[in-house]
Amino acid sequence: QVQLVESGGGSVQAGGSLRLSCTVSEYTPRTYCMGWFRQVPGKEREGVASIDTRAASRYYADSVKGRFTISRDNAKNTLYLQMNSVKPEDTAMYSCAAGGSECWPGAMVEGDFGYWGQGTQVTVSS
Repeated sequence: QVQLVESGGGSVQAGGSLRLSCTVSEYTPRTYCMGWFRQVPGKEREGVASIDTRAASRYYADSVKGRFTISRDNAKNTLYLQMNSVKPEDTAMYSCAAGGSECWPGAMVEGDFGYWGQGTQVTVSS
């Protein structure tokens, strides 16, 4: 069973930076496409960023484009999300997810990801 564990969440002031990490238990074609989602209570989960296994293809939601950077280190089975110039509206529970041998183009769809972490809370204060 593939397991994902996030770390790096916390509290930060607006304009600051935070880096999230996600360690996956195994590197297989089932985890080639990886991504980050976020959710605020009462709202739908939002796909933030995704990356394919060779980091050749990356997707970013418009809300984070230019501020967040997704990357991965396959040798360490680790996914990252560098969050810069954070805003209060970035406050959410961030979850990493993995699934499939390829990342589908366009907006991220929850159903394309079969494995999920427990999530890490990010709180941005103004």
